[in-house]
Amino acid sequence: MEYLTILGSTGSIGQKTVAVIQQHKDKFAARALIANNNVTIMTEQCLMLSPQYVCMICENSAKSLKNNLRIAGKSNIQVLSGMKEACALAELNDVDMVMSAIVGIAGLTPTFSAIRAGKKILLANKETLVVSGQFFMQEVCKYNARIIPVDSEHNAVFQSLPEICQKKIGQLSSLSEYGISRIVLTASGGAFLGMSTEQLSMITPEQACVHPNWVMGRKISVDSATMMNKGLEYIEARYLFNANPNEIQILLHPQSIIHSMVHYIDGSILAHLSLPDMTIPISYAMAYPNRIALHHLSSKEFNNDAYNTCFYNKLYCDELNSLNYPCIKLAIDASNHSQSAMIILNAANEIAVESFLKKMISFTDIPNIIDHILNILHLNEPNAIDDVLYIDQRAKEITIQYIMNNIL
Repeated sequence: MEYLTILGSTGSIGQKTVAVIQQHKDKFAARALIANNNVTIMTEQCLMLSPQYVCMICENSAKSLKNNLRIAGKSNIQVLSGMKEACALAELNDVDMVMSAIVGIAGLTPTFSAIRAGKKILLANKETLVVSGQFFMQEVCKYNARIIPVDSEHNAVFQSLPEICQKKIGQLSSLSEYGISRIVLTASGGAFLGMSTEQLSMITPEQACVHPNWVMGRKISVDSATMMNKGLEYIEARYLFNANPNEIQILLHPQSIIHSMVHYIDGSILAHLSLPDMTIPISYAMAYPNRIALHHLSSKEFNNDAYNTCFYNKLYCDELNSLNYPCIKLAIDASNHSQSAMIILNAANEIAVESFLKKMISFTDIPNIIDHILNILHLNEPNAIDDVLYIDQRAKEITIQYIMNNIL
């Protein structure tokens, strides 16, 4: 039996992690669940999994949850609140692995707590690596933590690497040393592939939150629509696999069946294919180095001959012009500039997406706002987590001020 702490259990990734635990109660159990303020889902998860601890970042939400659990006869579950307690739950001695699935930079401090406790980290929070980069990897090595990527593309790359590389994520000297010439990340093109700028300017938050292939949370759905998600994944791949810019390629693949390809120097290409379902990389990360069955994948749809014909015979990829996707270009440029630029990029994007979801700005305003903040704000490089948090907060303040003064 392996025990988990789930950071962000009520989000999309967290809920799918809970679903895997439910299917394999003989292998996994949740020791602690952490979320921000979704009391309804957290109550349901506590009733399903009976964790020893649960933490709501919002204190009022913790009080509501405690009352719900008392009424349900689950007063034995210890309810905590605040980020300090969340970090403590990421360090529990009897926890084997920590699912890092809190959205945005909010996942930074509890993930670092898990790293410093030497845990196996199932990394679904790409922003943590984007904003802390080399410092993140240094801490992983220092405290002998293990990183297994959960993002579908990075998990797919991970599965296609030699075993020695899998065991040295964050410590690879170079890809070429292991016979790898290039990593390919695939991109669906988002929900609005092929639309004109005029059409994009009319996109509503409701439209942007519906992805044609994946079921995701609102923020990441918008990131997918702008393709910022792919830009952040590009940065994450550089750090995870110690790849230089010439060793990463992004291809358009609207079907979301091919999740990555790894090119080797002998001409071989290993491609990872699967249904667009995040329970697949989640289950692989949890059970690694083994594989476990997922009940829903035995469905009639998956085993249907007509579906499999499409699956194998109608897959295609296309070149991606980053000029057509300004958010990808902004991310790549930031990764080539500095760590502070990547923090500013992520912070400005979080505020811009939040403003779009509140219908304060248009869809096409998002990359323009991020570009402007990157051009006007230049801060010193971070040397510690506190520096990262300062740069993030400063960038968010400037972005909010810019939107209030120039957009609204």
